[in-house]
Amino acid sequence: MTDRYAVIGNPVAHSKSPWIHAEFARATGEDIEYGRIEAPRDGFAGAVDAFRRGGGKGLNVTLPFKEAAFRYCGGRVTQRAAAGQAANTLDFRTEVQGDNTDGVGLVRDISENLGWVLQGKSLLIMGAGGAAQAVVGALLDAGAGSLVIANRTVAKAQALAARFPGVLGCGYDALEGRVFDVAINATSAGLSGEAPALPEGILGKRTLAYDMVYGRETPFLAAARSAGARTCDGLGMLVEQAAESFFVWRGVRPETRLLLRKLRGG
Repeated sequence: MTDRYAVIGNPVAHSKSPWIHAEFARATGEDIEYGRIEAPRDGFAGAVDAFRRGGGKGLNVTLPFKEAAFRYCGGRVTQRAAAGQAANTLDFRTEVQGDNTDGVGLVRDISENLGWVLQGKSLLIMGAGGAAQAVVGALLDAGAGSLVIANRTVAKAQALAARFPGVLGCGYDALEGRVFDVAINATSAGLSGEAPALPEGILGKRTLAYDMVYGRETPFLAAARSAGARTCDGLGMLVEQAAESFFVWRGVRPETRLLLRKLRGG
């Protein structure tokens, strides 16, 4: 019998996850069906319950439900989901279990696909919401030399940083005079044509500027390119986190580089 999976979010019609997982299934010989669920913003739990009653085996969770997904699991989560207090992968094969593959997806894209060494480097994360929460632990595990979280609401950045020893939380103005090896935009500002309010000089020729938003030229990436930084969107992260979710569900890790080339039109 074909096992059913889906991505749940709001909005979700734009998601490339169904195509990505269909490609993974073809490449690995796994018998799965993968769809989309656009849940009401106040109806996440009900939509998940209905999917489970229909025999669904697992869900990928996207905005704005990753923190709700973490709560839905009632403590039955992996260490990497617990570190970020957000879940992007739900597994229903036995009892509900939550996982978060965003961090490992980001690290694999930066270190393996882009060939950018994270060990000992200075990192900046812009934003302190669910997207940022999900990746801090993985970046530290990858050996980051220092990590700063900057956010428009300073208290939120400081609260997130306090969960990780040695991490600094601050506002954007406190970044004045600093330059980073890797600057990661974990805000959704690019979706509305905006950019984080970075001081001049933060991005330079030694910087990798990475925006988790994919499929568009965001103002952040445009500014970084003008400053001479190397730039990349979040498409590789999307593919790598999907591959890790596929492994969680199926015990098979699909190859990602050919698929990523297809998505980029190469």
